[in-house]
Amino acid sequence: MASKKPIYVSLDLGTAYTLVYISGQGIVYNEPSIVAYKIPENRIVAVGNEAYKMIGKANKNLRIIRPMVNGVITDAKATQAQLNYIFKRLRIEKFLKNSVVLLACPSVITELEKNALRKIALNLGAAEVFVEEEVKMAAIGGGVRVDAPSGHLVVDMGGGTSDAAVLSAGEIVLSKSVKIAGNFLNEEVLKFIKSQYGLEIGIKSAEQAKIKIGSLAKYPDERSIKLYGRDVVSGLPREIEVTPQEMREVLKIPLSKIIDLVVQVLEETPPELAGDIFRNGIVLCGGTALIKGIDKYFADTLQLPCKIAENPLMSVINGTKKYESEVYDMLKELRSKSSDNAF
Repeated sequence: MASKKPIYVSLDLGTAYTLVYISGQGIVYNEPSIVAYKIPENRIVAVGNEAYKMIGKANKNLRIIRPMVNGVITDAKATQAQLNYIFKRLRIEKFLKNSVVLLACPSVITELEKNALRKIALNLGAAEVFVEEEVKMAAIGGGVRVDAPSGHLVVDMGGGTSDAAVLSAGEIVLSKSVKIAGNFLNEEVLKFIKSQYGLEIGIKSAEQAKIKIGSLAKYPDERSIKLYGRDVVSGLPREIEVTPQEMREVLKIPLSKIIDLVVQVLEETPPELAGDIFRNGIVLCGGTALIKGIDKYFADTLQLPCKIAENPLMSVINGTKKYESEVYDMLKELRSKSSDNAF
């Protein structure tokens, strides 16, 4: 009698957001990758959206941490506790028992770091764990036909890292990564406000400014945004207005480094695949792809066609959904080899 097909679960453990997909259930979780600990008891009191609300407002008894930084686990215990908390809160622990799990990870993590990710999923009850690169999943989720024997260039700009990869015939031919992405841009906004206006603002305010008026080209109905914080000299609360033009100047410098990353990848791309990329262009994925005018900025700078993936924020998790049948094929092959080795 054929063994029952295990439930498929995929996880996008991003620096900014954690997403969970369960076959037959859909995306069951999509919240910030943040954990709030109560220090005296060393226990989790909030995860995701609830923990995000506490940033900048925690007291001495609360510790706010990001278990993943730049796509790498900085606190394995916190990551484990975060996922346990999520699955218990959603009452979906049963789906993890003997499941097959796919984890999406950045291109540059080491085998040791991949094993740490696998161990966390196995501890949650998974029977088998597979790890695939985020940029490949983002390409699939962004509508790129990665299985075709044609070169495609995908740039996935998440919260912690930006990955640029050339894909062909279902695999990554070449990839590079830089630790400049959404969180880095937030920090740059924060630094600019402090140096230009002598005002200290919170990281959440910097992020909101980036989202609301961040751009790389002029757009219709431009409006300034008011920001509130503490004057660095007087220490008193104060407000300022920041213009879209100022935000453009802040964002162009770090984003030019992502352009440099793409140039490095193109310089090492085999000639035949480079010809394909000239025809197919570049696909942008990840939250940073939502910055106004970024596709035109890439296209004008690199002199290549450029488009933003449909729903770029969800590219990775949507790619893992589409990759489900391939994961079952890999599982079948793995079990077949195990069976052959048994004799």
